[in-house]
Amino acid sequence: MRVFVTGATGFVGSAVVQDLVQAGHRVLGLARSDASAAALSAVGADVHRGDLEDLDSLRSGAAAADGVIHTGFIHDFSKFKENCEIDRRAIAAMGEVLAGSGRHVVVTSGTGLLAPGSLATEDTIAPSSSAIPRVSEQTALAMVGDGLSASVIRLPPSVHGDGDHGFVPIVIGMARQKGVSAYIGEGLNHWPAVHRLDTGRLYRLALEKGEAGARYHGVAEEGIPFREIAEVIGKRLGLPAVSMSPEEAAGHFGWFAHFASINNRSSSVQTREVLGWQPTHPGLIADLDRPIYFEA
Repeated sequence: MRVFVTGATGFVGSAVVQDLVQAGHRVLGLARSDASAAALSAVGADVHRGDLEDLDSLRSGAAAADGVIHTGFIHDFSKFKENCEIDRRAIAAMGEVLAGSGRHVVVTSGTGLLAPGSLATEDTIAPSSSAIPRVSEQTALAMVGDGLSASVIRLPPSVHGDGDHGFVPIVIGMARQKGVSAYIGEGLNHWPAVHRLDTGRLYRLALEKGEAGARYHGVAEEGIPFREIAEVIGKRLGLPAVSMSPEEAAGHFGWFAHFASINNRSSSVQTREVLGWQPTHPGLIADLDRPIYFEA
């Protein structure tokens, strides 16, 4: 199968490309720079130049493939809402090309806004009143009624591993800057997690076996208390791990306070049963408790 992959040299996308190539698929990877193009060629993938805001390049990439995996996203969380709109337009453009063709597309969403304080499953629907919408899931699944074969992989707040540039490094940076590693209240809000190398196989399985309209959870660990994350960060940086009130945390975390307070235990039981996915790589705390996460 020839697979068009957006975000193909990104943190998750590169793991997806690696797994696809090893499984014998041909990969057409979206590249916005010469460096990205070279990285794709080096792992045996074909290069398709463009970016998430170049809708014509997305349409032509999708048209040239037997299936699409969309991992691309602009990871500037201070402009999350604006970047979600770019994501929506990208999915709609590729969906228009694929609708009615029977070719499957797998898009990326998140667990972070699901069922605060409860255990989120694949059947859980994010509340429409969410203040910070991730619209990829709604965009793709709304097009299923128009003939698009689409499924969704929801990733947890922490996708970790070497090269991580997501939520955990942001928390590390804030601790280093402020001189304390903070958690809110008792720090018992939970972040689910998955190792990046476990996501590669999941996306491939969703492309090969996924059903139109299905939601899958890329969750290896249902939930790690945020306090445990803060304590490892404090230990590695030689800083105290301290409890803060919500008001104090707003000053410490700034725009990130919403994400630091997420209580998002999430299950992947259905995903494992349906797709036969089994995570095998280290968990978040073991992965985080290594020097590589704290190299300046």
